Amino acid sequence: MPTLATLAVLALAALHAYILVLEMFLWTTPRARAAFGTTAGFAAETKALAANQGLYNGFLAAGLVWGAVASDPVGFQVSVFFLVCVAVAGVYGAATASRKILFVQTVPALAALALVLIAG
Repeated sequence: MPTLATLAVLALAALHAYILVLEMFLWTTPRARAAFGTTAGFAAETKALAANQGLYNGFLAAGLVWGAVASDPVGFQVSVFFLVCVAVAGVYGAATASRKILFVQTVPALAALALVLIAG
């Protein structure tokens, strides 16, 4: 994959690694509560659920890194698969949790997907 597409995939992987940290380790902190718009009480009650969700974001990040570093055709195929997964998860999150997810997750995933497809 050309450099710009690879960098876009890695940037999205970094975003999902950051989300992993927020959800798994910082969920009850002011920073995570501000990012996700939660209260201290809600964050305390949902800490285990958030950690589970963070783990899934970590799997997305790992898959994106795999796609970015693997040789083609595997790198291309893995990147497309995980970018579509991120976009679908973002659409679902936007529909069920917060519209903000559409712009934080889905739009960057679709932009990276476009770059990967153009490069491929």
